[in-house]
Amino acid sequence: MENEPDHENVEQNLCARTTEEELNKSFNLEASLSKFSYIDLDKELEFKTDLIDDKEFDIPQVDTPPTLESILNETDDEDESFVLEDPTFLNIDTIDSHSYDTSSVASSDSGDRTNLKRKKKLPDSFSLHGSVMRHSLLKGISAQIVSAADKVDAGLPTAIAVSSLIAVGTSHGLALIFGKDQNQALRLCLGNTSVGGQYGAISALSINNDCSRLLCGFAKGQITMWDLASGKLLRSITDAHPPGTAILHIKFTDDPTLAICNDSGGSVFELTFKRVMGVRTCESRCLLSGSKGEVCCIEPLHSKPELKDHPITQFSLLAMASLTKILVIGLKPSLKVWMTFPYGRMDPSSVPLLAWHFVAVHNYVNPMLAFCRGDVVHFLLVKRDESGAIHVTKQKHLHLYYDLINFTWINSRTIVLLDSVEKLHVIDRQTQEELEIVEISEVQLVYNSSHFKSLATGGNVSQALALVGEKACYQSISSYGGQIFYLGTKSVYVMMLRSWRERMDHLLKQDCLTEALALAWSFHEGKAKAVVGLSGDVSKRKSVVADRMIEILFYYADRALKKCPDQGKIQVMEQHFQEMVPVIVDYCLLLQRKDLLFSQMYDKLSENSVAKGVFLECLEPYILSDKLVGITPQVMKDLIVHFQDKKLMENVEALIVHMDITSLDIQQVVLMCWENRLYDATVYVYNRGMNEFISPMEKLFRVIAPPLNAGKTLTDEQVVMGNKLLVYISCCLAGRAYPLDDIPEDLVPLVKNQVFEFLIRLHSVEAPPEEEVYPYVRTLLHFDTREFLNVLALTFEDFKNDKQAVEYQQRIVDILLKVMVENSDFTPSQVGCLFTFLARQLAKPDNTLFVNRTLFDQVLEFLCSPDDDSRHSERQQVLLELLQAGGLVQFEEGRLIRMAEKAEFYQICEFMYEREHQYDKIIDCYLHDPLREEEVFNYIHNILSIPGHSAEEKQSVWQKTMDHIEELVSLKPCKAAELIATHFSGQIEIVIKKLQNQVLLFKFLRSLLDPREGIHINQESLQISPCVTEQFIELLCQFSPNQVIETLQVLECYRLEETIQITQKYELQEVTAYLLEKKGDIRGAFLILLERLQSRLQEITHKDTKEDFSLKKVEDTMVETIALCQRNSHNLNQQQREALWFPLLEAMMAPQKLSSSAAPHPHCEALKSLTMQVLNSMAAFIALPAILQRILQDPIYGKGKLGEIQGLILGMLDTFNYEQTLLETTTNLLNQDLHWSLCNLRASISKGLNPKQDYCSICLQQYKRRQEMADEIIVFSCGHLYHSFCLQNKECTIETEGQTRWACYKCTSSNKVGKLSENSSEIKKGRTTSSQVKMSPHHQSKGDPVTKKATSEPVLDPQQVQAFDQLCQLYRGSSRLTLLVELSQNRSSDSYRPFAGSQSSPAFNSIFQNENFQLQLIPPPVTED
Repeated sequence: MENEPDHENVEQNLCARTTEEELNKSFNLEASLSKFSYIDLDKELEFKTDLIDDKEFDIPQVDTPPTLESILNETDDEDESFVLEDPTFLNIDTIDSHSYDTSSVASSDSGDRTNLKRKKKLPDSFSLHGSVMRHSLLKGISAQIVSAADKVDAGLPTAIAVSSLIAVGTSHGLALIFGKDQNQALRLCLGNTSVGGQYGAISALSINNDCSRLLCGFAKGQITMWDLASGKLLRSITDAHPPGTAILHIKFTDDPTLAICNDSGGSVFELTFKRVMGVRTCESRCLLSGSKGEVCCIEPLHSKPELKDHPITQFSLLAMASLTKILVIGLKPSLKVWMTFPYGRMDPSSVPLLAWHFVAVHNYVNPMLAFCRGDVVHFLLVKRDESGAIHVTKQKHLHLYYDLINFTWINSRTIVLLDSVEKLHVIDRQTQEELEIVEISEVQLVYNSSHFKSLATGGNVSQALALVGEKACYQSISSYGGQIFYLGTKSVYVMMLRSWRERMDHLLKQDCLTEALALAWSFHEGKAKAVVGLSGDVSKRKSVVADRMIEILFYYADRALKKCPDQGKIQVMEQHFQEMVPVIVDYCLLLQRKDLLFSQMYDKLSENSVAKGVFLECLEPYILSDKLVGITPQVMKDLIVHFQDKKLMENVEALIVHMDITSLDIQQVVLMCWENRLYDATVYVYNRGMNEFISPMEKLFRVIAPPLNAGKTLTDEQVVMGNKLLVYISCCLAGRAYPLDDIPEDLVPLVKNQVFEFLIRLHSVEAPPEEEVYPYVRTLLHFDTREFLNVLALTFEDFKNDKQAVEYQQRIVDILLKVMVENSDFTPSQVGCLFTFLARQLAKPDNTLFVNRTLFDQVLEFLCSPDDDSRHSERQQVLLELLQAGGLVQFEEGRLIRMAEKAEFYQICEFMYEREHQYDKIIDCYLHDPLREEEVFNYIHNILSIPGHSAEEKQSVWQKTMDHIEELVSLKPCKAAELIATHFSGQIEIVIKKLQNQVLLFKFLRSLLDPREGIHINQESLQISPCVTEQFIELLCQFSPNQVIETLQVLECYRLEETIQITQKYELQEVTAYLLEKKGDIRGAFLILLERLQSRLQEITHKDTKEDFSLKKVEDTMVETIALCQRNSHNLNQQQREALWFPLLEAMMAPQKLSSSAAPHPHCEALKSLTMQVLNSMAAFIALPAILQRILQDPIYGKGKLGEIQGLILGMLDTFNYEQTLLETTTNLLNQDLHWSLCNLRASISKGLNPKQDYCSICLQQYKRRQEMADEIIVFSCGHLYHSFCLQNKECTIETEGQTRWACYKCTSSNKVGKLSENSSEIKKGRTTSSQVKMSPHHQSKGDPVTKKATSEPVLDPQQVQAFDQLCQLYRGSSRLTLLVELSQNRSSDSYRPFAGSQSSPAFNSIFQNENFQLQLIPPPVTED
């Protein structure tokens, strides 16, 4: 990083200077800047090597680098896979895993093609960097440029070059030389307008290292050299390169006798200046011919005098950028190509950019080349190894969201980018963070487009080079000594980095104090970017920044008090200070200036009571996080008083336990804490302030003991106090301070002894006569027995086995037994907790306690033989915990089991039986325990399935299960069935014999056989005999006849004949009909249902009632009969169908025949409706004429009583009319749909194609200007345009059905592996696109043969075939064509009935008779064009 010198006189009052003074000062500093820039670079980066990207891609060196001739003979085809000449030299495909690549919208739209596409954007940085760049107008130079144009006809400025002088070239061939002093005076005016008329505009300028020579390149190709000391013309060179081409670039190298020029033909020449016998000559050598690849940018490596001995300088490196790649060559000691690097795919209008700079990596200074074309900047670090070869390392590349037209290094860490909409982006190279964006459209930047198009020589340049020149501004921007100069049409601007102090002052001017402090802190911590003016070691830099921050903080405090609203609500004032004061506190603490915070700052803010309160509240989070210690007594006192006044006592308590309160009035603080119930704070003040640990316990005991001794319920507050007391005792006995930290090590033994002595006191201080012994232990046991014993258990763990510790343990145990066993005030749970605690202590291997065993027997009697049956589960749980804790050794097991059985402690019995492996007895425990009886199934399953149990144990469990099988089934039939099926599937019949109760047997079999019960049983593995299934069906007929059919539908193993006999036995006619139908006896099933229907019809006919229930039964039976007929009519012939449907119709019409018109039946209308339902159902299977004929042949209706059946006939005709109308409407819709689809398809096929560009996507040449034989232009539907000759070279043809078709090269290049070849399946995936071919009229001539027209029929291309297939799949089912064909064939026949059966068998194959036929009457979908 380049740094300004650390001169305090330079930095004082920087924000008060005018722009001109700043500029002049920067000019005066230029010498020192250039002298120390690279030295400072080394020093600066020496401290920040951790920020350098160490994970670089090292490129192995090349043993035999390619020759320049081999590079010249390469073909410049952007689509070829470019690599370095040695493929191992650089891996082009390597992706830098550290590069940022986040998507964002382009910065703006300038109308340029480069901004019409989405680009990548750097990660947004929300940290505020302030104004990084200072830009100033050079008023003196700008005014003189305008004056020269007016007075001497110098013309508009065209080029600029900067060294210790500023040279500006003009459109009339003049070179104006200005000084960089304060006056910016015009030193020289080189050339004249007459020469300018001959040579054209100055198109390029270059000043050598010592600022003694100036090279001018002209638009018509001439080159002149001037002596900048005398203003003499030294050389006029007219034959250095081919005539008729403009000079695009001319550059001095570090060798003053060597220069490089680049012309509009894309060629690069080396110019060697010699002086022989007083005659100045110039020799020219072509380095790269434009015919091999047009170069549009060159950049020699320049080194400062202090780096002149750098080993890389001996090679005189030159970077060149062509339209497709960059090259780095060495001019010395001999011409040698060191590297080539392709761009890859990019926009042809983007500008290639190159820039060298020396950077420090790993404490070594080496040149780094930045190159870019488009929106990705690549960085290559160039080193010279010990063998003398060049070694290149690829660094982290930079993804942008805009296209670049200029790239400038301002120092080794900061780069300045200019995008295509004239916005400057200042970026930190290593973090890739965007520091600032500056709009420079006011500069009115000069572009070099006319020179790239070579308008002065007739425009004889390639289209590709002219396209690049649209945004070329190489000669308008020049950098020198950390300054960047921008040449406008009427002005010159200079930009440079602001110093760190100036950046802060700039924010202060804009009243951005918070931002200024944040920026200053980033300077202080060394995290700021583009820092200038901070030098020296870290401590010195931090000291300088800290002093400046303190000045700003004082100003900030004054401003906060001054801008406080004098009137209004107190909330407004509080809000104002809540925004301002925390900033002061934060930065004072960050700077570790508590002296400043609690003296001057506090005194200043105390002038306003609101500000003082906000200040004190700001201290709270720092105190609570222990970041602020050592508060002055006055501030501490004010802090407590402030929170006390605001009734924030909880906050006061939290603050006190984090503060050193030795400097306060202890008694006053204790009194305040106790009155406000701040118990934690009270304990803390006693402990820390007076080293007193017993007094807090006495105060708490005096509060909770009286209500506990009186048997009263404690209040919530007393419960909190009791819990805090337990925690406090636990902390003291464990050596920890309450509520935070630890007790000093020298006090730990003393505190433990004091607390134990306190707990085991016989009486309390000032005890009344009636007080019982050991009041403190008794109180804690009454408050929470379990937690108090847990505290003692933890304490016993920490005790060392010394004599005093053993005595204390035994003493406390004896006291506990005396208090609890000799007193009846304690519950069984509390007594159990004590003995569980004792059992755990006695079970330890190093136990030293002694407890009389008879006490455990007394506890057993107490728990198992209570005076009442209350708290049964509690007593059982207490005894179980006692046994599990190791108390079993204290009891005689036989007596324990007998007493547990007597007390019905089944969990105790299970615990004992488990030890004896008597698993069968545990089953009795589960079955007798009402709370756990359902868990018996899982227990049996685990015993029988988990390995580790013997066969005898499993047999005993199984036998016990068989003995209790009825009880298990009645408890949970599903679980019992799953258990039997899982473990004893072969003994199901034995289980059935044991189940004498028919209801239980039914439940068991239903759970076993019915899969709907939800049990997980593999029916195939069961191998159940049909007899068992039939037994279940018989039970089902008895207990749940309504569910027989549903169950039969899911059952599998049963015999039809036997099952039919069972259902007939129980007269279940519907079930019998179902079974007969399943058997295949359709006629028998129909007769049963018909008979049932007739009987129910007779019921409502002979009973003169209006019972809706009877009519409902008739309707249900009729629906079942119709369903039977419909299910089986598809498989019957016409005669068999009539044998089903006509008896059903006659049965429904019979009651209507019996009723006379004079006395109609009450259900006449309902029966007619049901009859109509039968007619509608049978119309799908029986022809309408046959139905009418059967009705008219009836003897009743054949006697002229047609009026009685008029309603039936009219209803049938209405149905026919409806279906006919529906059919016609459907046919019309299908016709319209098909017509619409074909029209859309035809429009898609005949639609014209619109190309996206007017140049070939392979050769990048405009099709109009291709100077070759007649060539076809091929346009694809994707928008790409090609010459057919280019496509043929790329082998982009596909053979389909004997025809040769074109394929888009760009769209298929990502899919091709080697030679482009696709099979028919790939074609269907849409890899080829439709194309149109036309002959360019520009290429036709008299001698051209006439192009033959294709005579083959047009065929759909694969993409169109795919679109058509998608269109056909929009509707599922039969195709439209199939429907239309069948409709057209049958409409001509008189007997056509689409939805009714025909007398001929072929009619059954109609698609309308298909069960899956669905008619979709929706409009066709709308597709996008």
